[in-house]
Amino acid sequence: MPMRFDTKIGIVVREDLAAWQKLNVTAFLASAVVGGVPEVTGEPYEDGSGTSYLPMFRQPVLVYAADPAGLARARARAVERGLAVAVYIEEMFETGNDVDNRAAVRAVTAEEMPLVGLAVYGLRNAADKVLKGLTLHP
Repeated sequence: MPMRFDTKIGIVVREDLAAWQKLNVTAFLASAVVGGVPEVTGEPYEDGSGTSYLPMFRQPVLVYAADPAGLARARARAVERGLAVAVYIEEMFETGNDVDNRAAVRAVTAEEMPLVGLAVYGLRNAADKVLKGLTLHP
């Protein structure tokens, strides 16, 4: 029987992106959750031969699809509820490093942000309210 967690990790990607962009955005946003919320990381893995592997999330990550309005609504709800939030905006496809990525986000207001993805982490009930109305990514 699957374990039920009291927290939730949700990643939302804009539904009209190219496949490589969806994967890139999802990977970057997942790394933000790991970097910003260390307790979501489990223990390292080891195979039967004694080879060690990196730890992963200790709980499932649900990936949703949304249009720009759905992304904006989810971002606003997450911030309003005090959840941990990571954002990925269109300009970040053109940058090649973390410094330029942060500068791109800093250059726009929250309401003007051209979101292509976001990640949220928090208590399950709050996260469910943030992600309400979005569908799981196909």
